[in-house]
Amino acid sequence: MAVLIPDFRRGSGGHATIAHLLEALRHRGHELSLWLIDTEGRHLAESEPDSARLFHRYFGLDEVELHTEFSTWKGADIVLATGWQTVAPALLVPGAGARAYLVQDHEPDFYGASAESLWARSTYSRGLHCIAASAWLAELLRERYGASASHFDLAIDHALYGVRDTPRRANRVIFYTRPVTARRAVPLGLLALEELARRRPEVEVVLYGDVQAPALAFSHVHMGVLTWQRLAALYAEATVGMVLSLTNPSLVGLEMMACGLPTVELASDSMLASFGRDGPLTLTEADPLALAGAIESLLDDATLRGRIGAAGIELVATRSWERAAEQVEDGLRIALAKPPS
Repeated sequence: MAVLIPDFRRGSGGHATIAHLLEALRHRGHELSLWLIDTEGRHLAESEPDSARLFHRYFGLDEVELHTEFSTWKGADIVLATGWQTVAPALLVPGAGARAYLVQDHEPDFYGASAESLWARSTYSRGLHCIAASAWLAELLRERYGASASHFDLAIDHALYGVRDTPRRANRVIFYTRPVTARRAVPLGLLALEELARRRPEVEVVLYGDVQAPALAFSHVHMGVLTWQRLAALYAEATVGMVLSLTNPSLVGLEMMACGLPTVELASDSMLASFGRDGPLTLTEADPLALAGAIESLLDDATLRGRIGAAGIELVATRSWERAAEQVEDGLRIALAKPPS
């Protein structure tokens, strides 16, 4: 399998998901290679070995070779696109037994009215079987674009993320702030935390996910981009977590749930379809006062925190990357059975 990936940076959840899936597929006996499609020119100054070292440092997958150009291309049984920028190359490379498309989100929503949005939208109508990162997303691709689509369930690493014996800190609220990812609605979350800090000056607000510390009018701790090990420790000791998803659900919410952390999210269509109104997340409207109120309710009610935390642990108990890789395999078999177009 030849897997085409878009350019990457440290902390990318999409690339982390690709790496987790490919590691599980590798253990299932598949021969894999990575091919970097650097449409933004982020890696132009790097040699191929340098780009490979960076990818492996950020995301693991050390056993899989990464290529930055196609001079050594020899074809593959399956070519897998993994982002809208990689679909055209995936369709154009020769010697492919089959071609498929790993779709982690509805990428046209990443942009305003733009050429990029048009190009992203067009990739779902190119005849590739789409392997979507939720049942909600697979249904959207089928209904809106007439695409062939199956799905896999996002998962977590149970060896890393889980409940710990260490006590949680009182009044510690954490928020995933990655402004470069607009669908995480960071300005909305920061307004909610500003209101929370006004109501409750004793609350410790912890921000993480981006190297750049935001300039804010309220007291907070900025932790930057954390390793997976430090993330697991942070989720295990916080009182309440918040991550906001305007499109497909985020890995962050699942990892918080695995650690038993009561988590506040948006009641978006994708979140309601994936987890339900009264499920393992506290879902609320996209309003700063509503978000601040939801966090306050969890801070005030230890019984509610325990119930929400236990529901999250139960939900993710069966979410493994091994199972996700099986679901991806099922999608690849559909792609292999499709006649070439």
